[in-house]
Amino acid sequence: MRKINQLDLFSGIGGFHLGFEKAGYKVNSYFSEVDKHAIAVYKHKFKDSEYVGSVTDVRGTDLPSIDLITFGSPCQDFSLAGKRKGMEGERSSLILEAIRLIGECRPRVFIWENVKGTFSSNSGEDFAAILQAFADIGGYRLEWQLLNTSWFLPQNRERIYLVGYSTNTKRNWRGVFPIGEGVGENTVQPKLKFIGAVSDSKWLDNGKNLSRNFSQGNRVYSDEGIHPALSSQMGGKAKGGGLIQTPYRIRRLTPIECERLQGFPDNHTEYGNYDGEVKKMSNTQRYKQCGNAVTTDVVQAIAEKIKPLFK
Repeated sequence: MRKINQLDLFSGIGGFHLGFEKAGYKVNSYFSEVDKHAIAVYKHKFKDSEYVGSVTDVRGTDLPSIDLITFGSPCQDFSLAGKRKGMEGERSSLILEAIRLIGECRPRVFIWENVKGTFSSNSGEDFAAILQAFADIGGYRLEWQLLNTSWFLPQNRERIYLVGYSTNTKRNWRGVFPIGEGVGENTVQPKLKFIGAVSDSKWLDNGKNLSRNFSQGNRVYSDEGIHPALSSQMGGKAKGGGLIQTPYRIRRLTPIECERLQGFPDNHTEYGNYDGEVKKMSNTQRYKQCGNAVTTDVVQAIAEKIKPLFK
């Protein structure tokens, strides 16, 4: 497959980029992000990528021909855990910048990821407005589905994925969705246990059991089942901090475990490139970057489905 040019907006630590690479694509990325630590990780892991600044400053005329635009725009105003300001929220309105760039760049495909709460924000009016804004670009068909990371990895993380592609697509194209439960590891291992190296499992990095429903509400989890969605607050004192029960003590998930639950290689977030100087990332930042990322295995499944669009 030829190399594709990707405009990776709100790029985080490169979950979209990596997901496409895992599906066999050769990716040349132009990435936009404002968090200095996420920028540093992206530069360190994808050394041939080009940083293009904040999404508000990016212009299609300054870029080469773009094949793919990916974006998981800020979701706090749509989240069930947030204040639900919807499109009126300053952060969620940044999706309009992404829509502007789709119109300027006219990629073959664009993919948007966001939280489940987007469906119900302002009684569904926000999602309807977003769909209308996409439709107003003209020339694209839209498909979307609520996908769960638990179909691929042991994390209960429901996210909307919307794919837009050219209306000139051949008639025998079957489309992107549905992508069904059981596509991932669950097909061969329905009940994923978080057992470490002693049991030859890849999920934990130190031989301890991950946990669910142990004794403290949503904060501690037993050794069978699926972990709740990782959050950007995993390293702080907020509830849902990723605590697990081991035979000896209650402990926090390690950064490596969080990386694995999002489909990243071990230590993907360990170092960052800060203006040419490689520095070690704090655990607090590693937790935050993992919690804000898209799940690479989910992106990979979508990337596999849309390969005919890039031939």
